[in-house]
Amino acid sequence: MSDDNKVHVDLRTNFGKGFARRLRAEGKIPAVIYGHGTDPVHVALPGHQVSLIIRRANALLDLDIEGKSQLVLVKDVQKDPVRQIIEHIDLLVVKKGEKVAVEVPVVLVGESFSGTIVTQDLTTIKLEVEATHIPEHVEVSVEGLEEGAHITAGEVTLPKGASLLDDPEALLVAVSIPAAEVSEENAEEAETAAAPAESAEEAAAE
Repeated sequence: MSDDNKVHVDLRTNFGKGFARRLRAEGKIPAVIYGHGTDPVHVALPGHQVSLIIRRANALLDLDIEGKSQLVLVKDVQKDPVRQIIEHIDLLVVKKGEKVAVEVPVVLVGESFSGTIVTQDLTTIKLEVEATHIPEHVEVSVEGLEEGAHITAGEVTLPKGASLLDDPEALLVAVSIPAAEVSEENAEEAETAAAPAESAEEAAAE
């Protein structure tokens, strides 16, 4: 884990919306730590540092709580729907070597065959991985794929030690030809088919 993920936090003993607003005004983020049968622990996180860390999915934090280290996984980030300010974060206690279920972003790489388009049905894939080895994303190559090709969750190459929790038959990617191009092709075929018939009618009329 990077040293950038080490975060010093303050314990919170005061609660309520008013206190939470004061915390945010001070540049801090209210958060709660839970899991492993422990009582919830309420803390205040340094806002700027944590905002940068949680830009990546499934961020893992190494918290310094009054001199004691605690590994936690960011499970939920609550934001103001209008201003997009982080209002609260839920943190799950994890242990080294422990496996957790996470939603990992799917990133498409490469380009499909000329004239086709790629439709991505799922933007994330659910995996079980070690808490300290959560991948930032999984890559799926669409390089050179032609019309009709598709990729399911079960066909994705997973990181070492990861296992798939989603339905292996779930469709991730499908390759097709744009509807507009298909319509143009059909129109051209119809014109081509009509041409001989028109010639025959003209010959009969003569």
